[in-house]
Amino acid sequence: MTIDFQNISKRFAKQTEREVAALDNVDFEVQEHQFVSIVGPSGCGKTTLLKIVAGLVHPDTGRIVFPENTQPTTALVFQEQGLLPWLTVEDNIGLGLEIQGVAPRLRSAQVIDFMDRVKLTGFGDHYPHELSGGMRQRVALARAFLTKPDILLMDEPFASLDAQTRIILQQELLNIWREERNTVLFVTHDIDEAIMLGDRIIVLSDRPGRVHADLPIELGRPRDLTVRDDPRTRELRKTIWDMLEKEVRQELQLNE
Repeated sequence: MTIDFQNISKRFAKQTEREVAALDNVDFEVQEHQFVSIVGPSGCGKTTLLKIVAGLVHPDTGRIVFPENTQPTTALVFQEQGLLPWLTVEDNIGLGLEIQGVAPRLRSAQVIDFMDRVKLTGFGDHYPHELSGGMRQRVALARAFLTKPDILLMDEPFASLDAQTRIILQQELLNIWREERNTVLFVTHDIDEAIMLGDRIIVLSDRPGRVHADLPIELGRPRDLTVRDDPRTRELRKTIWDMLEKEVRQELQLNE
């Protein structure tokens, strides 16, 4: 599913009656099946952009155009997994299918199959509080992918995980995406993660977010940890950091 962002701008009103500009004339296109990483300083509108795609927030100006004006299906995965604590792992994973009206027997079969793919076999009757952070995020990934959305929207889904678990889940995400081939928008503050996962990186400026750069990632797939030491990775990492450093430092000074 292609996504054409056409001059998207968004402002939010504050309680002080002042407005805060989140996005300003954001314009780029995402090709079908592409995995696009989005990086930028805190508060630059990255999450707002995902919510606009999902239809949860409407832009003040501009629009998003989908092929032949279709309305795509979307699934969101956030840093906080959004699991329902009173449902088991199996029921949480199958929730989207239940909402879609999939029959219980077929739903159960699909859930069990996907639990095996994300290494959750044997945990179907567990509850979220009984799982580690990484396992809860596996549940969230399975729930999102199982509904077969046209567009998968991911907002720092691995940010709260330890480094080792994060690397493992990055690999598992890529393995599933390689089979499912959804269009993915992946927001992260981690430049290495953006490079590891994406086909392209959209760099947003400080608030209000504008497209600072649109950078291709010229690394083959499948990828593993060796890409971090690739000279092209080092060069791209430096390019992105050089773009962001000044704005990040200014943001830190404003918050002191």
